Amino acid sequence: LGRYLSKIYLSTMDDTVGKSITCKAAVAWEAGKPLSIETIEVAPPKAKEVRVKVLYTGVCHSDLSILNGSVRGRFPIILGHEGSGIVESVGEGVTDFQAGDHVIPLYLPQCNTCRSCKSGKTNICEEFLGKTHAFGLLTDGTPRFSCNGKPVYHFMACSAFSQYVVLPHMSVC
Repeated sequence: LGRYLSKIYLSTMDDTVGKSITCKAAVAWEAGKPLSIETIEVAPPKAKEVRVKVLYTGVCHSDLSILNGSVRGRFPIILGHEGSGIVESVGEGVTDFQAGDHVIPLYLPQCNTCRSCKSGKTNICEEFLGKTHAFGLLTDGTPRFSCNGKPVYHFMACSAFSQYVVLPHMSVC
């Protein structure tokens, strides 16, 4: 059944590859305020990135901690770091995934090339941790989300409270 559904999905996405798309997302505009369902723009994946259609997501205490302000976050932000979906498109240089693959976003990815990863401390990967987690950006220093022309930041490189998300290819399995 999964392969059949993937084929149906693949036949409907040819017109979105390489283009920005619009979709719905639950955006947190500021701490202490409820999430707001917004129409957002999701840029196409850049080199070594994938764009995923999110099919399932869960709510974690980490999401709630950012939302209620007990943990500092960068707003506006799309929360959600527990999800799964189907690869919609891939950026240049991605060979380990293709459109239609079922994937799970990883909130603690590993590059396998930095000092931390080479020493076995993959939970503190220097390539991803500082850029993706602390600042809500992808590895090139920019977000792929916008709403009404304003940037919207990523949460743990996953942002599963959006119908589509762009992630580094090392952030999916």
